Amino acid sequence: MNIKLTFLGAAQNVTGSQYLIETNNTKFLVDCGLYQERELTGRNWKPFLFPPERLDAALLTHAHLDHCGLLPRLVREGFKQAIYCTGATSEITRIMLLDSGKIHEEDADFKRRRHQRESRKGPYPEVPLYTRDDAEAVYPLFSPVKYGQTAQIGDGVEATFYDAGHVLGSSMIKLKIEQNGEARIIIFSGDIGRRNKPILNDPTFFDEADYVIVESTYGDRLLERPEDAANQLAEAINTTTKRGGNVVIPSFALERSQELLYYLSKFRLEGSIPHLKVFVDSPMAVEVTGVFERHPELFDEEMKKLLRQQKSPFDFPGLNLVGTVDESKAINHIDDSVIIIAGSGMCTGGRIKHHLVNNISREESTILLVGYQADGTLGRQIVNGVKKVRILGQYYPVKAQIAQINGFSAHADRDGLIRWLSSLRKPPRRVFVTHGEIGASQNLAGLVKSSHGWETIVPPYQEQVFLD
Repeated sequence: MNIKLTFLGAAQNVTGSQYLIETNNTKFLVDCGLYQERELTGRNWKPFLFPPERLDAALLTHAHLDHCGLLPRLVREGFKQAIYCTGATSEITRIMLLDSGKIHEEDADFKRRRHQRESRKGPYPEVPLYTRDDAEAVYPLFSPVKYGQTAQIGDGVEATFYDAGHVLGSSMIKLKIEQNGEARIIIFSGDIGRRNKPILNDPTFFDEADYVIVESTYGDRLLERPEDAANQLAEAINTTTKRGGNVVIPSFALERSQELLYYLSKFRLEGSIPHLKVFVDSPMAVEVTGVFERHPELFDEEMKKLLRQQKSPFDFPGLNLVGTVDESKAINHIDDSVIIIAGSGMCTGGRIKHHLVNNISREESTILLVGYQADGTLGRQIVNGVKKVRILGQYYPVKAQIAQINGFSAHADRDGLIRWLSSLRKPPRRVFVTHGEIGASQNLAGLVKSSHGWETIVPPYQEQVFLD
């Protein structure tokens, strides 16, 4: 067999997912993601380590920016072939990339003006990484596939997509590569979802593979049960309301925001929280919610039952889907306690920064982090308990209550990852552990070695391996 796999992202770190696969006659990517850790964002600007125009295809596991966020650069620099993913992923990716392009444009302009005032230059070019026009150019290349459908992406190379249970439309990808009468099966886990979560189906399990590339975001820890996380959310809302503050929730536009709405709607029906106004202050989250409504075939049975009863969690009294900047600013002038859900989930950009400016120094408010906070992000700084934070170029004392709930994570935890791998009936030739901080990846790799005896590797950035 002549198969080369190169780890070009999410290798001994969490974000920037990107894998290059080369066979005799075919060269393609799995994912093309954005680096979001502060110390690694410089990699977003570096030239690709391959000519984009020579790729035969790209496969996309799902629409989170750390998996799709560099596609506009890839296309701008010459890639013109098909991008295979599910239909929901193609729709959401377009939304995510357009928003990302807008943020890159605005951030470049903001930094340029600030640096002019301060008579200095920053470490990176004061131009956008890519623009909205670059993002729009990606969309015509999408080639949607359904779960279970096989795409022929090259000579002797087939890709089949399976439900990852992570976010709407998310996929695990099974590659079957045939050469000289032999075949190898390679499974890319993408991001593995958790079982028994609302809205989506459980992740797919596999019984055979020659090689597995598995994520390890929570490879070193267990997470609270979703029902425990829901109780913590209700408690945070109730205690903050008693103090007269706001509940500010940095949230990913994809999945997390919709799941929060699911629980807030449920709490209101049960009467377990006050009937506060809820603001989803993220045009992207509003658009993504529209994609959810267009793809009910991807929901689990519990969610389908709610829809049949006309109890959609995306439409309840007090819910405000914020569109314009003026509407966003008006939230700060409301005297009563409110719940504000805004992007981005790691506080790296978007409208959440403005809501943090208005609430992080208020003792009565709560900053509630409900997702993974990558090392080096503003969200991680807040979780780590810093006394002051730099937001939009200024420092603010942290006086608000800081809380984190891990049970809402859309990622499988340590035991969930081991359970997923354990579904394989026979040992794979090798397991590659990626998409995690180095400690989490090494911990998961050690557990797989000790419990299964499988050859398990935590590949470094730019590592090349030959799959025999």
